[in-house]
Amino acid sequence: MSRPVITLTTDFGYADAYVGAMKGVILGICPDSTLVDISHEIPPQAVRQAAYVLSAAAPYFPPKTVHLIVVDPGVGTSRRPIAVETQRPAYYVAPDNGVLSLAVAGDPVRQAVHLTDPRFQRPEVSATFHGRDIFAPVAAHLAAGLDLHELGEPIRPSDLTALPVPQPVQHANGTWQAEIMHIDHFGNLITNFVPPSSTIELSISTDNSYLPGIAHTFADVMPGELLAYIGSSGYLELAVREGNAHAITGLGVGDSIQIETQP
Repeated sequence: MSRPVITLTTDFGYADAYVGAMKGVILGICPDSTLVDISHEIPPQAVRQAAYVLSAAAPYFPPKTVHLIVVDPGVGTSRRPIAVETQRPAYYVAPDNGVLSLAVAGDPVRQAVHLTDPRFQRPEVSATFHGRDIFAPVAAHLAAGLDLHELGEPIRPSDLTALPVPQPVQHANGTWQAEIMHIDHFGNLITNFVPPSSTIELSISTDNSYLPGIAHTFADVMPGELLAYIGSSGYLELAVREGNAHAITGLGVGDSIQIETQP
């Protein structure tokens, strides 16, 4: 029998005890679980970026994986702690702040619950550390085989909080306005634009750069040069070969680029 898999995605970083405390709680309940860190370097409170990172990794895990996500600027408020089961099936344990929006767009929710049953939480729940006291024990119980419906009150999937994710906008002249939605470790700028095919001809312009087309890979340009390419998740990305596109262009999350498609 395979060991249950639990992934962790947070904005906690590694300098403090937060990630270790959550893993300790999980292993105390489900000692046979395999714990996988997707990322703990999400920028603080960056729910949109967490949603992208999660959606880029989750499809590659085996069915019945439990994904634990704690990027939670509303911790301690009236926002709901939730758990959901998707069609894959996969399980997600997270705050109901839209962080699941991109992941469940490609794997729809079958059922969801508001985590209200204290039996499956730590006896004392901190107002500022639900990751340790609510989400970690719930994830462990799910991995150990607990049925989702036992964790709390049902929620209609349509009532889950949806993250307002900006979509590319096509103007009357046919050009597109796309947006930077994530900056990766290398400084590559990941946009929200998915080219309709890998062979389409594009020109891309920013406030200070113009690119006449899409490169196949980084080595298509000289070191230090900016390029556009289709990244591993299917989105249009901007990079600097052996450099940092974020630092060189000054573009950040939420900034726009213009895209013109060629017939």
